Amino acid sequence: MDDSLRAGVAIYNAGAYRAAHGAWESVWLGLEDGSDDERFLHGLIQFTAAVHHAREQNYSGATGLARSAQTYLDGLPDDYRGIDVDDVRTALSRLESDPDVVVRDDPPRLRIDDRIVTVDDLDFDAIVVAAETLAEELEGYDESVVEDAIEYARTEVSNGAQTQFTAMVFDFVQNDAQRGLVYQRMTEHVRLKRRREDDVTGLFE
Repeated sequence: MDDSLRAGVAIYNAGAYRAAHGAWESVWLGLEDGSDDERFLHGLIQFTAAVHHAREQNYSGATGLARSAQTYLDGLPDDYRGIDVDDVRTALSRLESDPDVVVRDDPPRLRIDDRIVTVDDLDFDAIVVAAETLAEELEGYDESVVEDAIEYARTEVSNGAQTQFTAMVFDFVQNDAQRGLVYQRMTEHVRLKRRREDDVTGLFE
């Protein structure tokens, strides 16, 4: 939960409101229906969806989701898993009554332990969740390339050498302005690595 929570919050704070839910969804789907964690993530997912729809000026969709999200978050502690749930409820209430608020002003930032979490704050495990989420939710990226890059990065980390692929996975998440170029470089290195692996497969069988 913690890595997914942090990844989703960081993606949301980076302005990828629609994509943020992807970091939470797989965890949410595995939770017991009606549990505090399930209601918490369900509420956050609907909160980010409400912000996204309001930004797209789909005001009826935004207000409906804002109302529903408040229902899921109702009754949870004001501070839940480090998130100021009361602030989220307040933002949802404002959005429900005035959905244009997130068009006129920047949407509210999400905080964990009273700190705005950005993609630059994520450790390796949370970066992995964020990279997988962005590859899946944003257009133009082959998820299998990013997944392979992550596996090669895991090997680097386990060997104590965070080098080529580790740097590219971090850069893919953190360098929004150059993400396309980072992905191109990642694709080239993944294909080269795959070819090298294919070249030695079966040689000693």
